[in-house]
Amino acid sequence: MKLHNLKPAEGSVHKEKRIGRGEASGKGGTSTQGNKGGQSRAGYSRKNAFEGGQMPIQRRVPKRGFKNINRIEYTVFNLGQIEQLQEKYALAEFSLENLYINGLISRTDKVKVLGTGELKSKLTFKVNAISDKAKAAIEAAGGSVEIVK
Repeated sequence: MKLHNLKPAEGSVHKEKRIGRGEASGKGGTSTQGNKGGQSRAGYSRKNAFEGGQMPIQRRVPKRGFKNINRIEYTVFNLGQIEQLQEKYALAEFSLENLYINGLISRTDKVKVLGTGELKSKLTFKVNAISDKAKAAIEAAGGSVEIVK
């Protein structure tokens, strides 16, 4: 066997299709692109939501509302819930660290305390926000409130 005798296996090599090289090639004229229109032109690209000229769904469906980019999302706790959590987890202080350690919030959550329910125990609060009613109830029970930013 010599190098000049080597040939690829039968059927493994295909002839390259030569497009646009005259009518005699069988691939001349429109060069397998069909007749006219954007898809027969070079550089054609269709929009992702193109539906064949039908009005696309993102234009058929009406727009509603908006998303406020300045909104601050709080994890909310009511005084009634806090009373139960204090008994369950034996909390001496209602702070972001204690809530995170006990798996009640994630690291980046902001906490707001609301005034629904009743608070009997004396607790120290270190939260991001608090309602006036909740603050009054906490101070009436002998607790203190510190706003953390």
